[in-house]
Amino acid sequence: MLEDKGWEDPRSVNSPRRILSFSKNRKATVVFPDSDDRGSGFGVSGDQGPKTSEVYGFVGSITTVVATVLFLVWAYLPEHWLHALGIVYYPSRYWALAVPAYAMMTIVLAVGFYIGLNFLATPPPTSFSMIYDEFTREPLRNWPSMDNDEQPIETISDIRIDQINDLMFNPK
Repeated sequence: MLEDKGWEDPRSVNSPRRILSFSKNRKATVVFPDSDDRGSGFGVSGDQGPKTSEVYGFVGSITTVVATVLFLVWAYLPEHWLHALGIVYYPSRYWALAVPAYAMMTIVLAVGFYIGLNFLATPPPTSFSMIYDEFTREPLRNWPSMDNDEQPIETISDIRIDQINDLMFNPK
């Protein structure tokens, strides 16, 4: 009936994009389904639902809370309470202190090694990579005199490494 009058489906909208195809008679349409047109009883399509990152975050947070509670129960409850709960096989209490201490020292050493590797990778001020090249802009030495104590904004220029070191490390 709609085709007889030259009208399209009232739920479709012409798209501003053209579909690349070999058929020039084909029109691009976007269909907005009604709430009555659900294919399943649940009304959930494959495009909806929680994102994967949200699921992983939720599962990760629950796992972290459960692992923390289990660790604290194991570390702080006396042995006879654990035996009364039916828990008879568990690691030595030594590991309740050793694992966090090892983890903290591993983090401290990793940060120290990271900083040390950055110091090793930084070239010294006398390195050839610190020499001026054809793209270097020298700062202007002569300031034009201006009235009313106004100074123009300095143009973009490179600052020498000795000036940076002097500003950063020499107290005034």
